Parts: sequence; C-alpha cells; structure tokens
Amino acid sequence: MKNSFKNLTFPELVAKRDELQKKYMEFRFQMVVGHVDNPLQKRNMRRQIARLNTLIRQHELAGKA
Repeated sequence: MKNSFKNLTFPELVAKRDELQKKYMEFRFQMVVGHVDNPLQKRNMRRQIARLNTLIRQHELAGKA
C-alpha cells in the first residue's frame, strides 16, 4: 500500500486524500463510541494521508519549476 500512490495523477491524489480524510474522521467518531475492531487502522490511515500530502506537494513543486 505504501507505493501504490506513486503512479496516480494529481487529481486522483487529491481525491484519494479527501476520501481518506473523510474515512479518518468517521473512524475517529467510531473510536469515541467504542465500536472499533482494529485500533491500529487509525495510525495507518494517518500515515497514508501524510504520504498523499507529500506526493501532492511534490506535484505542486514540480509544476512550478
């Protein structure tokens, strides 16, 4: 899953990040209520969002250069 984002285009990266952020918020609400099977999934989602943000920023910088 780590390297699966590298071949996506810029709009796909942004859409995937928005989707993951929405899932992350829903997951946080589920954790508060207490209906979570795998609590490590929160950490993995956060890291995937960070990877996407990094790739988005790289695309932005490459476009300006």
